[in-house]
Amino acid sequence: MNLYATVLAFIVLTLLVVSLASLRNVKTKADYLVAGRSLPAFVLIFTLLCSWIGSGSLLGGAENAYRHGFAALWQAGGGWAGLLLIYFIAPRARKFAKFTIPDLLEARYNETARVLGVIAILFTYTAVTSYQFVGGGDILHLIFPDFITPVLGQYIIAAFVIVFTAIAGMASVAYMDVAIGLLATFTLIVALPTLTHRAGGWSAVHAALPATHFQVLGDLSFAQAMELFLPTCLLLLGNQSMYQKFFSAKSEKAATRAVIGWIIGTVILETVIVAIAVVGSALFPGGEVHDRPREILAYCGLHGFAGSRVLEILGSLLVGAIFAKIISTANNWLFSPATNLINDIFLRYISPQASNKRTLAVSRLMVVFLGLWALYQSLHVQSVLKKSLYAYTIYAAALTPVILATFFWKRATASAAVASIAVGTVVTVTWDTAFIHTHIPTALAQRDAIFPALLASLIALVAVSLLTPPPTSAQLQPFAES
Repeated sequence: MNLYATVLAFIVLTLLVVSLASLRNVKTKADYLVAGRSLPAFVLIFTLLCSWIGSGSLLGGAENAYRHGFAALWQAGGGWAGLLLIYFIAPRARKFAKFTIPDLLEARYNETARVLGVIAILFTYTAVTSYQFVGGGDILHLIFPDFITPVLGQYIIAAFVIVFTAIAGMASVAYMDVAIGLLATFTLIVALPTLTHRAGGWSAVHAALPATHFQVLGDLSFAQAMELFLPTCLLLLGNQSMYQKFFSAKSEKAATRAVIGWIIGTVILETVIVAIAVVGSALFPGGEVHDRPREILAYCGLHGFAGSRVLEILGSLLVGAIFAKIISTANNWLFSPATNLINDIFLRYISPQASNKRTLAVSRLMVVFLGLWALYQSLHVQSVLKKSLYAYTIYAAALTPVILATFFWKRATASAAVASIAVGTVVTVTWDTAFIHTHIPTALAQRDAIFPALLASLIALVAVSLLTPPPTSAQLQPFAES
């Protein structure tokens, strides 16, 4: 166990060193929020990969694969479909070159759309950050079961993430993601054949599990598959953290190249993650991990590599890579809404003439505030998978339709955008409340919120657009193709 502790300690120290080293280069708002718009394609690939593949995949996706097999790839597949579309959006986003999604919403629509966009982002991003804390706390508990409970682990992870994120902003997040992405890619790819060999080969894994684990839908209905696919696809299409990285790119060409690498890396890693969880379900069908299947990848790292020092090192690197990916994702998703509070609220309405020094100080204070809110949410998370789908749905229904309309539908109007964001947010947030369950049929109330929330949002966007005057040429000009 000392080997695992050593690997984690090394990762934590490395993260802090990189963050502190980046601090000397942070002098302006642009340095802190978008790394001075200087990120090359290679760095963009890994920071996009690390911000996307976190606890949602490593815990939520793995939990789903442990229970349902390869049908869990419907969740990952939503992201892949979104990535193919993003290829065409990336250069336009970099051309726009602002700081946040609400910047884009105000430029294309109006101030109300900006403010409502901030609210939807705060709900989504702090929810995503919260289950990163859960994942990190689980790993600390697995490594130090006699000293750290899962809840204490959440407090420890939250404290570290808040401090690390507050120090140097986007530059520290992006460049550390390169090292984390390389480590995670190597260890996950090597771990899969090693664990499969221990299980007796692929034929033994297949024989040990239900046939549904290897079918396209498995034991899911088509509606359940779509409830995994759509939130992930639509979150990715409108993901502010992604657009913020495009805004940080050196050029439109660098942004486009980064998406190609991101697609390749995401397909490989998410498939490997699901495959490891499936092999893990054959290796460890009972015991502690059966009751907490979200821990299957880390559990494999701790218990699936006994036999030699080399295997133990690989197991420790796997656990360390998962831990580092969770930390990286938490940094990315915590940093992004702090950017909103600074750029879209503080500088826009409270102190437009604030100096760089004051802006940086308030930015770090916002990271702390949002980190504490995410920590509070993490203490009430029962299922990482359910929490991730809730977070994805808020964004998918409230923001993605109006963001895509910004680039691809000239007829979308400001009033329609406001209505769409408001309706999508309200339906998602209230879907699991007693009011909804007493006023709609039980069969519908038991479904996830994605279908009703997305449908309501799209109806509002289209209907109100057609009933209101079209946008002016000045509103459309920044988003026109070159």
